[in-house]
Parts: sequence; structure tokens; C-alpha cells
Amino acid sequence: MLTIQGKRLRSFCDQLTRRDFLRVGGLGVGGLTLANLLAAESQAATTNDHSVVMIYLPGGPTQHETFDPKPHAPIEIRGSFGPISTKVPGMQFCELLPKLSSMSDKFSIVRSLVGMANRHESFQCYTGRPGGRNGDGEPSGGWPTLGSVVSKVLGPSRNGVVPYIDASPEMSYTPYRNRGIHDASSAISWPGITGPAHVPFALEGDVKDDLVLNGIDLTRLADRRSLLTSLQSVEQIAAGEGLDDYQQQAFGILTSSRLAEAMDLEREDPRSIERYGKTQATDPSFGGAPQDATRFLMARRLVEAGVRCVTVSFGAWDWHANREGPIDQLSRKYLPVFDHALSTFLQDLDERGLLERTAVVVWGEFGRTPRINPKGGRDHWPNTQSVLVAGGGIRGGQIVGSTDDTGGVPASRPVHVQEVFATLYHSLGIDVEGVKIPDFNGRPRYLVDENRQPIRELL
Repeated sequence: MLTIQGKRLRSFCDQLTRRDFLRVGGLGVGGLTLANLLAAESQAATTNDHSVVMIYLPGGPTQHETFDPKPHAPIEIRGSFGPISTKVPGMQFCELLPKLSSMSDKFSIVRSLVGMANRHESFQCYTGRPGGRNGDGEPSGGWPTLGSVVSKVLGPSRNGVVPYIDASPEMSYTPYRNRGIHDASSAISWPGITGPAHVPFALEGDVKDDLVLNGIDLTRLADRRSLLTSLQSVEQIAAGEGLDDYQQQAFGILTSSRLAEAMDLEREDPRSIERYGKTQATDPSFGGAPQDATRFLMARRLVEAGVRCVTVSFGAWDWHANREGPIDQLSRKYLPVFDHALSTFLQDLDERGLLERTAVVVWGEFGRTPRINPKGGRDHWPNTQSVLVAGGGIRGGQIVGSTDDTGGVPASRPVHVQEVFATLYHSLGIDVEGVKIPDFNGRPRYLVDENRQPIRELL
């Protein structure tokens, strides 16, 4: 860890007076430093510039009120909203998603996903597997997330930017966080078999000390002008320290890198920020995330900077009708914001030429029941759900699989969650048949199980 002493600072909110110092790339896990990480991964770094953005919808979104409407079913199944035609002939979405409907040729929908468990946790979305309980077959060390695998296999980008960033807000329900915390289980599958070097670089939340400047956490990095001013004196010191290549690279990530610039939203055109829309809070009782479209904007900026995997949580979708209101009310409030934010993000990627090399997946931990419950909500339903996938060489304008007349089970082409992971790995240029990662007992583990392959209809 490189520490550079300097002038004294004013007191912070914790009433402590701290010295002006720079800690380069401290990950806050086991004393690991970014310089160590870069050195260890130098052989893995490639010129591959593909990325993936995983948008996690905490709580499990309804398929009926989004991408799999059932207009001919009884009212207690179809709900209050009708279907709307999309840009693709024969494809219909819920009428509350007009903006996504108008650009449906840019993405595809899997309507028949299987393989998720009835567990309120982000883990199975981020890893493609269940974990934390007896019978899950987790290896010693725990299953790694998609981003951890990408970090391990591909390493930093050629720009020296860290490969894996979690841009999610901190959420009060801890199993929703990208931390390997499980629902109704004391086990924590963290950091997984890839090890602590490959946990996500978190922009806020539990790992705020990932990167500390002058005792100031990442939330202060947006003030780029102050950052550069405070570094003017220490850059000369660092230049004379005889730093090795990896220390210099780590130092550069803070002083002049694309990463620091990407995290500075003040550099973004105000019209672009306005285009993404205002943040809408979700009811705190859900324990989920706000509908904050600037998280999508940040994801776009991070992908532009060279980050290989970005994870974002958006909204709160546990719509039993035991919080805030029935599903009709929740749909009218939250779906138009989701529609606007996601369509803007996909359009922005496309306009900038980024969608071609950036795979996007949008999903929750399970779907919702076909029948609306007596309170006016839909309950947990792991039997199937709808998933949006786009970019990175994935064909747009496709519907993969179908569900029965109630939207409850696959009627054709069940798609396993690990097929989605195989598709994302394929988009990134990672061979799921050839790449294996040893667990903590030295046993090699495939990235997906049971010979799962990329979704052929999307390639």
C-alpha cells in the first residue's frame, strides 16, 4: 500500500482530524492493494473490449405486467392492463412499457427462464446458481459472481481500469446486495472461489474503502477539480519514490485515469443527465433500491472507460400488495419509470456504438404468481420469469420460449439460467467448455454446469 503524507485536513463528520494521504487502490479485503491485483493479473489482461452490464431488479418483477401479458386469460390472471404492439410484428408487451415496445428490435426477451430458487437474494442472479444451504453443492470458497469470473479470466482492460464494478446503491435488505449474503441462511458465499482480488470495486456501500483519497471515500471523487488540486503536491513525491510499473499504474488510476473521470458525473452533458430522468424513491419497507436512472448513466460511463462488468440494482419489485398498495397501483407508479430509464440506457448505448460490444441482462431472482392474490398482488413464483437480454452480439427482436395460458410454466423451450450465463460469457469471448477455475480444495470447476450452452436462438 502506497501512503503519501501531506498537510493536515480539517475535521470530518466523525470529528477526527486526519492527515492528507493517498492510499492507492486499497480494496479493503485482506490488505490487498490494487498494485498487487494488477501485478497478479497482468498475464490475463487482453485487448478484448467487450463488457457486460447486469441490471438486477430486487424482489422479482412480474412477467404479466411487463414482457409476457396474457390478454385472453381471466381477469385474476391477466390483471388490469392490456397488451401493446411492439416494433417487432407479433411481439406484445404490457401497455405500461411503450418506450421499450418502440425499440424492441434492439433486445430480446426470454419468456421461459427456469433454474431459479424461491429465495429473496441477488446471489442466484449474480452467480447463476443457488448457494448458502445444504444440498446446493457449493464448492469450498463459494460460487463466484459473473463479474468475479470476468475479472479472473480477462483481468483489467488495456486501459488499466479495474474489471468489475458494482454501481448499486446500498440497500437495507442485505441479501439484495452483491455480497454473497443469503436469504434465511447464516452462510455467506463471499468472496467465492476466485478469491478477494476479484470482488467488485464498489462505488458505495459495504466496501467504501476500496479507494480512499485524503480520508475521503468515493462519494467525494465526483469533485474532480478538488481531487486534482489535492494531488498536485503528492504527484511529485510519487514520481521520486522509485515505484514499480504496477504501483505507477495503480497511482494513475486515481490521478488521471478514465475510471476517476467516468465516476465524475459533472463531466456529463447536463442534457444527457436530464434525458435519463429523475430518481424515484421506492417504499423503504421493500428494502430495495430507488429507481435511480443515473446508475444506468454511470454504467454507460464505466463501460466507456473500459470496465468489463458493471452490476446495477434498480427498484423494488416484491409486489405481494402487503406494502404500499396492490399491483395495479405499483405498476402505474413504477413501470413507467422503469420503461423510460431502461429504454434511455439502451438507446444511449446504441447511439454511442457501445451496444454492439456491451451485453445487457435485466432480471430478478424469480417471477410472480399467475393468479393475483386476494390482496391484489402477485406472490413469489420461481417456475418461470421473463428476462431481457441485449447487445454484445446478442440478436435483437427475438422471443425465446413461451409460457402456458396463465404465464405460470414454460410451454416451449425452457431456458435455464445457466444458459443465460453461457450466453454472456460467449459475448465476452470466454469459452465455457474450456475455462475452469479451481476451488479452495484445488478441484477445477466449470463456469456453468451440465454442459449448458449459449442460447442458440440469440446468436
